[in-house]
Amino acid sequence: MMSKTFSRVLWVLAGVLLILAGVLCMSRPAVALEAISLYLGISMLVSGVVDLIVYARGRNYMFGSGWLLVEGILTVILSLFLLFNQAFTALTLPFVFGMWLLFTGVSQVVGSLDLHHLGVRGWGWFTAAGVIMALAGFFSFLNPVGGMVTLGALTGILLLLEGVAAILRAVLSGRFFR
Repeated sequence: MMSKTFSRVLWVLAGVLLILAGVLCMSRPAVALEAISLYLGISMLVSGVVDLIVYARGRNYMFGSGWLLVEGILTVILSLFLLFNQAFTALTLPFVFGMWLLFTGVSQVVGSLDLHHLGVRGWGWFTAAGVIMALAGFFSFLNPVGGMVTLGALTGILLLLEGVAAILRAVLSGRFFR
């Protein structure tokens, strides 16, 4: 069985790294656009691996752990794509990032509904973050050229949201375990 403390530490670590990546993207959007695949790839890889570790160690003790597994696998696959296809990534980044945001947002909304069902206070924050991420993912498909122009700052904001969501998981993790 995985300890609650171990889960919290992993989620805080993932959250802090995502927030740092978000701050970097927001502070230097022009540079971030050039190097975004590296920042995003590393952050997503860490986030996905954390989700997979938490799933592997706590799947029998957590509600909604299957969603955590799917999110972790998708996040790791997309991160590897970003890290190992640098040239192609520049052209496809709005779509890849949009897919990740859309799926992560939907996954968080579904997870928040599980929390609501369990009577956990604060479940609405997960819902709000999930809806914002899903909408941002959807809108990145509508205007990919415009998405490339604003991707640096937008990525920073969305990475901050994902980092906050990871830290919220850590804060509320005692309620995730049976």
